[in-house]
Parts: sequence; structure tokens; C-alpha cells
Amino acid sequence: MPTFVMLTRVSPDAVKTPEKLAELEHHAVHRLQKTCGQIEWLHNFALMGRYDYLDIFTAPDLDTAFRISAGMRTLGHASVEIFPAVEWKVFKALVASLD
Repeated sequence: MPTFVMLTRVSPDAVKTPEKLAELEHHAVHRLQKTCGQIEWLHNFALMGRYDYLDIFTAPDLDTAFRISAGMRTLGHASVEIFPAVEWKVFKALVASLD
């Protein structure tokens, strides 16, 4: 399955307390499991900087990745960017095939 990287920025008002952060996470996980059950989460990281979180997941296709993005946005507390990604060795093979 294709790999995707999701960068998320959460509204500061949505996570003013640890309880609110846990509640938001619960809603997000529930929404994604309901609408996109066939995804596999590979890694989840908290970040310091422009984005709050980085998630790496696999999905069967681009349409599923779009559903994930839309599902996160409908929660109303986050902006999301999703990028397709390939492993470095795959990228090098693609570049080598250009010759």
C-alpha cells in the first residue's frame, strides 16, 4: 500500500488542557476508524515548530488519504497536509531509471 505523511496543526483553543487534548484525540481516532478502517498507522510523532504532529500511515489509495484529510478537517480544530512518500531506496531506483 502507498505510504503517506500527514502534518497536523491543532488550534490552541482546542487543547488548552490535557483533558481536551485526550478528548480531541479520541474523536479523531474514532472518526478515522469509522471512515477509513483500512489504513495502517506506522508512526506518530509530536513536533516542536510549525506543526504539532507528524503521522506516517499506509492507505490503499489516494482517495482514502483524501478521506483522512477531510475527516480530520471536519473535526474543526486542525489544519492538515498529507503528502505521498516513498522510501529512499525506491526513490533512488526511480532516479536511476531515468538514464
